[in-house]
Amino acid sequence: MPMSTHEIENLLREAFPDAEIQVGGHDGVHMSAMVVDESFRGKNRVQQQRAVYAALKGKMDGPDGDLHALALTTKVPE
Repeated sequence: MPMSTHEIENLLREAFPDAEIQVGGHDGVHMSAMVVDESFRGKNRVQQQRAVYAALKGKMDGPDGDLHALALTTKVPE
């Protein structure tokens, strides 16, 4: 079942309550997200993105995952 931008943002907001979060996409299966959070400071891109995928609580896992593709940008606040 496709995910709405609201559902994705809520999951990310739970894990990153103080982050700047932008979620886009139109079909609920191929989406984009940008997460800007202080918790990323000192972490490399792979570690940052793993934290975001963990926040999605398995929604991208396996052949029956609700979210097929997520174009992801992670940043540390300036």
